[in-house]
Amino acid sequence: MIPHSQSNWFHALRVYLIASTMLHVVWEGLQLPLYAIWSAGTTREIAFAVLHCTVGDLMIASLSLLVAVLVVGNPAWPSERFVAVMATTIGIGIGYTVYSEWTNTVVRKTWTYSGLMPIVPFLGVGLSPLMQWLIVPTVGFMAVRHRYKRQSSTNK
Repeated sequence: MIPHSQSNWFHALRVYLIASTMLHVVWEGLQLPLYAIWSAGTTREIAFAVLHCTVGDLMIASLSLLVAVLVVGNPAWPSERFVAVMATTIGIGIGYTVYSEWTNTVVRKTWTYSGLMPIVPFLGVGLSPLMQWLIVPTVGFMAVRHRYKRQSSTNK
């Protein structure tokens, strides 16, 4: 059994998801001009899109982290296997984003990019959502690492 001071996964999960939620809602708001809804949608439609996308982001973030911890983590995470869990979580998030963006912009056409969205040529998806799933989880994991190191130093 791992002592409580060594097993902080629940606290780490909470920190990651809170940071992720806050960052995703900000990112969704900032990238709105890169989508057609910014100029074609009503205020209500735009607000719903930000809320809907943020909830989706939180689901992706949660499930990506869960799969990563189950596959490459261990009971002592985040004190052990931190980088492996972080890299796997980010990889899953980016992989799902490529699939989702392509499916929704090319196949289903459920949303459209504006002319301002830079497109990644070999993937055919927007750069902003890919950067979102690289930057937001990384900052979320850095919040976990900062909080965990601070908590570990106060427990000594």
